[in-house]
Amino acid sequence: MAIFRSALALGLAAALTLSTLTSVTEGVKREDFKTCAQSGFCTRHRAYAELVQESSKSQWKSPYQLNSSSLRLSNGILSGDLYHVEEDQFPLTETQNKDHGGKSRGLTFELHLLESDLARIRINERDPLYPRYDGVQETVLDKLALTLKSDDMYSSVTKAKADDNIKSEEQDGVLEIAYGPEKRYQVNVHSEPFKIEFFVDGTSTVVLNGDGLLRIERTRKKPEDPKESESKTDDESKMVDQESEVANGGFVTEKSPLEKKLEEELWEESFKTHTDSKPRGPESFGMDIAFSGMKHVYGIPEHASSLSLKATKGPNAPYSEPYRLYNLDVFEYELDNPMALYGSIPFMMGHSKGHTAAVFWLNAAETWVDVEKDTSGNAGNGAGEGIMSWIKSKKPTTGPKAVQSTKTHWISESGVLDLFVFLGPTQKDIYKEFANLVGSTAMPQQFAIAYQQCRWNYNNQDDVKQVDKGFDEHDIPYDVLWLDIEHTNGKRYFTWDAAKFPDPTEMQQELAAKTRKMVTIIDPHIKKDSDYKVFKEGSDLDIYIKNKDGTSDFEGWCWPGSSQWIDFYNPKARDYWASRFQYDNYEGSTGALFTWNDMNEPSVFNGPEITIPKDVLHYGGVEHRNVHNLYGTMFRYGAIWTGDNTATWEHLEVASPMLLTIGISGIPFSGADVGGFFGNPDAELLTRWYQAGAYYPFFRAHAHLDSKRREPWLFGEPYTSQIREAIRMRYKLLPFWYTLFHEASVDGAPIIRPMFTEFPEDEAVFDMDDQFMVGDALLVKPVAKPGVTRSSVYFAGSERWFELKDEDLFSSAPAAQQGPGYVEVDSPASKIPVYQRAGTIVPRKDRPRRSSKAMEKDPFTLRITINSAGESIGKIYLDDGESFGYQSGDYVWREFNLGKVNDGFILTSKDLKPANISKKLSNGIQELAALRIERLVIAGLPSPLKKVTRVDTGESAKSIDCRQAKGQDGKGFYACVVKEPNVAVGEDFELALN
Repeated sequence: MAIFRSALALGLAAALTLSTLTSVTEGVKREDFKTCAQSGFCTRHRAYAELVQESSKSQWKSPYQLNSSSLRLSNGILSGDLYHVEEDQFPLTETQNKDHGGKSRGLTFELHLLESDLARIRINERDPLYPRYDGVQETVLDKLALTLKSDDMYSSVTKAKADDNIKSEEQDGVLEIAYGPEKRYQVNVHSEPFKIEFFVDGTSTVVLNGDGLLRIERTRKKPEDPKESESKTDDESKMVDQESEVANGGFVTEKSPLEKKLEEELWEESFKTHTDSKPRGPESFGMDIAFSGMKHVYGIPEHASSLSLKATKGPNAPYSEPYRLYNLDVFEYELDNPMALYGSIPFMMGHSKGHTAAVFWLNAAETWVDVEKDTSGNAGNGAGEGIMSWIKSKKPTTGPKAVQSTKTHWISESGVLDLFVFLGPTQKDIYKEFANLVGSTAMPQQFAIAYQQCRWNYNNQDDVKQVDKGFDEHDIPYDVLWLDIEHTNGKRYFTWDAAKFPDPTEMQQELAAKTRKMVTIIDPHIKKDSDYKVFKEGSDLDIYIKNKDGTSDFEGWCWPGSSQWIDFYNPKARDYWASRFQYDNYEGSTGALFTWNDMNEPSVFNGPEITIPKDVLHYGGVEHRNVHNLYGTMFRYGAIWTGDNTATWEHLEVASPMLLTIGISGIPFSGADVGGFFGNPDAELLTRWYQAGAYYPFFRAHAHLDSKRREPWLFGEPYTSQIREAIRMRYKLLPFWYTLFHEASVDGAPIIRPMFTEFPEDEAVFDMDDQFMVGDALLVKPVAKPGVTRSSVYFAGSERWFELKDEDLFSSAPAAQQGPGYVEVDSPASKIPVYQRAGTIVPRKDRPRRSSKAMEKDPFTLRITINSAGESIGKIYLDDGESFGYQSGDYVWREFNLGKVNDGFILTSKDLKPANISKKLSNGIQELAALRIERLVIAGLPSPLKKVTRVDTGESAKSIDCRQAKGQDGKGFYACVVKEPNVAVGEDFELALN
């Protein structure tokens, strides 16, 4: 199972290495990347939004309406005709049905109620001149998740029955449909003007087109003189100042600057030296989505910004640019900026006390999203009640008003409007529903979640030996050593530089003998060289991306020089690419070699914005503009990272919100380059980054070709010891991490979580992104400033938090903190604050080894923290860490429970494997299940333990050592270490703790 970088939703392509040969101190060239003002369709839709807001007509309404007589509700689908009151003709006469009567035939509208309680909204052109691209769903969605509700699973408030026309006038043009658990959800579909509003328990939650920003550019024939026609397009010419028109058609005032913007770059668009031919003309669309009553929204990675998305519009908005979703290779990226980076997931979640909702905008084209904080309490109701009522609500008041809701405006360049609405009601419900819809993270091999050492590049085979030896000499564990693209013969992927790596098989075997692995980096661009086997085979199979003529292969510039790009939309290309990783095809590869597929934005050094032109063609004649953010999705399984970061404290700080955002958006396996890719960290920064990185799901150090060597021991003491302890802690917690990865693969839960995921009612944590949870048990507060020895940590909830310590486990005070509230705690150079939540059980392996495989047969420790009710709970998942045997039930999955009984406690272990899964285990898994639990470390006891006995056999633990400690609240408790309690990790047991 190779490490494939991937996206399970859309995009999150990445480029591990430098995009252009430039000084490492120069930073991002901002002028290489577009702003909204340089993107024609973004400019047009933003101008439309401004015109709507500035309209002086108090009763202006969205021009889109549903034809109520066309609506039908049957088999989980509400369908009907959506039309623009001035562009479209309804009803159609027989003549107009043939020739459209000079007007468009309008749009098709569908609302799908899915068995999973999701709602799906689809809007497309009826009989378009060119079919709009609708293939994203084939690549992204799990068809099983699209099962529709039967008629008995929802109810219409109107008198409509299945297959009957809906008489919406009976409800003043509003169709109300109740669905979901106990019919707690309701969707109201407004016909005139068109608007959709979702409710949970009677409370408005998500509103679509409430402000009337729906706008769909229709496909049309390119005129002989595009500039002349651009003054006569769509609804733009209708958006003039109506008060200055003569009622009987006398004159219309000259177009305003905003109205002129609606006509810009419809048929051709240039940026720097590149021109986009746009052969199909304008076909963009946009719509507003409001999260009612929710001050905070999250998601839409990847951006170097905060967890809670900042406003891009409105008074005092921190940003003036919309968030952009367009996969780009942006090295040394700017911080606190909504510009596009390496990947794109069009998923957004809103949260407030008592409510959580989310949307998934299923589109792979370039997309922009504006965010505005609303203080009116009228989110999403502007167009329905007249635009002036909304404008008046935004006038300055005598004092600042609290944000009530969040409005967003989504704009995509092409495709169909395809939107999913998640109503929760909890975040964890949404994570699971999203995972079911787009697929969850594949279960990684265990080595992939351990520590990995990378550099661009390790120089040669001897260098590899010396680095590997250095880890052993300094007693630092690691699992994987990486080779960047310099290991190849002239950037010809799947080859080796014979001078530098004369015997790659021997090199890998030497690592494998120490239970370690190697990863090589490979890119999807293929060097144009007729003597290069891979290039020739690709040409013979005709699997490269084509130029806009559809016949010649696209050629661009990347690391090897002149290159061509594999077209992964071609089934032959996918099969061929997979075959290249077979041992007999990848010369010099062994079972210890794994792969990181890189540069799959795709990155093209001489292309527009350092990527591929939008008008090149993929298999089936699909324009790249339609699928740009899907290219990286073709590598679906594995980890991703936050891009080419820099060795600064600021980049360490931003890593946490970036990783949290990626995690809640459906890709829990992510990390940031420890130490920073560019530049040279000092000893303190490197140490602090290792201490934080040990709690990233993907834990890898990486460095640029021009940076100084920084293997963990090179700064000397005390830093070597401090880094060693950080890495060792990762290894001790590997059973806990592996269990979390299993849960993520099953239910989509993020592995590292925002505080608000575990404490959804605590408003103090809704925008907190400088600390986070690992699973539901550990609280981590990275130190992201130099010279810090004390940290302010927020302890949420009403329970204790116990410091995660190894040495001198219970001697230092305070040993526990009491929530809720901030507390200043020690964070000396040797550690960052990490605390275990009361009421949890964390499985560990505490014996230091050189790799995760070397720990395989070691016994377990359970670290138990007791809450105020005298309870604790935790889980453990075990499989062979390598094969796919777990898919047929060859695994151990158990739950540990500690509960109070009379004057003591009972600790139990029970099997969590579903009844329909085979209980039969292979010999290897039986051996894992038989591994003993050698220690119980228990904190929060009201009195010292005197005896620990196995209930069924009467056997007593070998020894018990208890100490008294005090929490920050001054209250005492006991902590005990129980050695050899005579139980195995994979068996049912009951232990009496008296």
